[in-house]
Amino acid sequence: MENIIDLIATDSSASDISDTIKSHLYAKAAQRVEMGRPDAAASLFGEEPDEIEGAELEVEPDQESYED
Repeated sequence: MENIIDLIATDSSASDISDTIKSHLYAKAAQRVEMGRPDAAASLFGEEPDEIEGAELEVEPDQESYED
């Protein structure tokens, strides 16, 4: 999130800011998909989903493509 604020504060181009926001949103969506995948697979094959408390998947967006 700080990266987006830094881009806005340094008056970066609108397309760079938009691309960074999209990257963060896609990473967050991918994180949620990965968290739900075991439950979906278990229900598809008729198994009980494993309960893992406190497990979160941290996905960082690829920042190399935005640094010029």
